[in-house]
This record gives sequence, C-alpha cells and structure tokens, in this order.
Amino acid sequence: MRILHTMLRVGDLQRSIDFYTKVLGMKLLRTSDNPEYKYSLAFLGYGSNPDHAELELTYNWGTDSYDMGSAYGHIAISAEDIYATCEQVRAAGGNITREPGPVKGGTTVIAFITDPDGYKVELIERADHASGGGLST
Repeated sequence: MRILHTMLRVGDLQRSIDFYTKVLGMKLLRTSDNPEYKYSLAFLGYGSNPDHAELELTYNWGTDSYDMGSAYGHIAISAEDIYATCEQVRAAGGNITREPGPVKGGTTVIAFITDPDGYKVELIERADHASGGGLST
C-alpha cells in the first residue's frame, strides 16, 4: 500500500492552484469538473502517481470557506535550504507563520506557512529532498 493523495476542500480553486504552483512550486497535474454534483477537482504535486503522492484540491461550488476544526495538523514538504525557501515563499506572496529554525528539542530545521484557506504546511530541511519531492531552492 502507499499514500496516493491528500484532499483539501478549498474556497477558491484558482487561488489555491496559484498558491501551490506559484508559491510552493508544484505542478498542476489534472483538473475535472462535475456539474451534476457541483464540484471541481485539481490534482497537484511535484510528480504524479504512482511515483509521488498528490494533493487533491476540491472546490464545492458556492462554498467559499470551511471550519478547520481542531483535528487537522499540516502537510509536510521537504526542502534543501529552509531559509532560502522561506525567502522565495515570502517573495511570491506566501505567509510564513513560523520562521525557520530548529524544532523544539531537536536540530531539524523547520518552518511553517499557511495557504490561502488557512491550511498549515510544514517545511522540513532535508538534504535528500530530491528523492522524495519537495521545493527546489
């Protein structure tokens, strides 16, 4: 078994596509509309299935926001240089909500950003990010 995708409900599909492609460097892999059930999907990633897990954005027509609740945590993405990546994210209009630095009680360098719908994305500095996808710096 393997993880194929993670689905997030979004309030503005194009705004979210722009964020994940322009700010986080993902590729738009495919889209579809379902007029009968009034929703649209966009699949994004650093590669496509089966080699890479994808992010599925779901837009339910007419719904522009969702209650996050307290169960959701974050999506994690590896990057080679968190400090440079955060500068790229900031320059592209991204919202850094935890500046880069070591994780509490450890040495791994992390940062957090928030997408336009309020979902948290953790950036984790890893020299081997190329093997698992992630932001290029």
